[in-house]
Amino acid sequence: MKVIVDMDVCKDHGQCVFSAPEVFQINENGRLVFEAEPDESLRDAVEEAADVCPLQAITIEG
Repeated sequence: MKVIVDMDVCKDHGQCVFSAPEVFQINENGRLVFEAEPDESLRDAVEEAADVCPLQAITIEG
């Protein structure tokens, strides 16, 4: 699984962090950082994160 976040669209709302904190975090500068190729066992959480993103900036491939 590959996670893609369109950083031109993302406004760092952080809703994804609540759904999949193992994959998405807000760094010390208030910007979203994420694991681009998380373990497959996290798929459900990542899919939920993509669903709750208010700007739909998260895409999952594979």
